[in-house]
Amino acid sequence: MNGLKPDSPMPTELRLHSQSKILEIAFEDGARFELSCEYLRVYSPSAEVRGHGVGQEVLQVGKRDVNITAIEPVGHYAVKLVFTDGHDSGLYSWDYLYELGARREQYWQDYLNRLAAAGAARD
Repeated sequence: MNGLKPDSPMPTELRLHSQSKILEIAFEDGARFELSCEYLRVYSPSAEVRGHGVGQEVLQVGKRDVNITAIEPVGHYAVKLVFTDGHDSGLYSWDYLYELGARREQYWQDYLNRLAAAGAARD
């Protein structure tokens, strides 16, 4: 089992822009996304961030300046991103990266709304 669904889009390019803190990812269907390191960090698929069920998510704060220090392949279906704040436990499947790209505006606004509701900040 490789972790991919039969119709999973495969990436054709994965490039980290360290200065701008952007991970650029292109897929074989022509989709191309630029995802900030902060966005990727606050939406880490790790249990540390997502919790162990609905409603158990842990709001990530103070991640505006986080960057990625390493991208490690995991089989042919995912990458492990290592962040400057030491976080490295999330496995980002191609499907999840595609979803994060396709729904970026909605997810980012959801994150900003949760921060505001908690009286927290990105810094």
